[in-house]
Amino acid sequence: MAKLRLLFVKEEQASYISHLDLMRTFQRVFPRGGLELKHSQGFHPHPLISIVLPLPVGQSSDCELLDFEVEQDMDGTGIADMLNTGLPAGLRVRDCYRVERPARDLAFLRARLELDYDRGVPAGALDRLRELFVRDEVLVEKRTKHKELAQINVVPLIRGVEWREAENLVTADVVVAAQNPGLNPALLANAVSAQLPELAADFARVRRLELYDGNMQMFR
Repeated sequence: MAKLRLLFVKEEQASYISHLDLMRTFQRVFPRGGLELKHSQGFHPHPLISIVLPLPVGQSSDCELLDFEVEQDMDGTGIADMLNTGLPAGLRVRDCYRVERPARDLAFLRARLELDYDRGVPAGALDRLRELFVRDEVLVEKRTKHKELAQINVVPLIRGVEWREAENLVTADVVVAAQNPGLNPALLANAVSAQLPELAADFARVRRLELYDGNMQMFR
């Protein structure tokens, strides 16, 4: 038996696959690659497979992680190429390897937040955005696990943010807390809409770029 971890890309049309459908997709493709998934015990056994940090629908990522257990004894060599032949467009496995670190060691994620402005970036936007996120408190509405809306202060959950401007576009390279609690980078766009409505973007998109532990070392 072996506990393995996939590092995979989720992008383009696959960005709109829900978490449950993504799990089903991998459950179907594993047997095609000759992998015998280990199952839980009990009356309703299920495959031992989990996404380390589920990605919100509509966002893309270069660094998604999926843990699973197989009955075979293996180190993951060759599994990435084997799985990629059966995955739909927008999903691509970058690597597969034995799990060496628990998911609780994952502390931060880096992402690119893009704010699109159909009529061009408003004058002075960059300075005002930088000023907003150095405040002690920036409140945003967030839906809790109990489906209730609550006000949270996003500032303590932001480790760093760098803003850049291009034609009709403002880009933020952000590092935020990943879990316990974590911050969805899209909430920064919500904060802009709430605190600076004149700078609200016509469209916002997020792509995860990298994952880190508490020492800002790459998490795998």
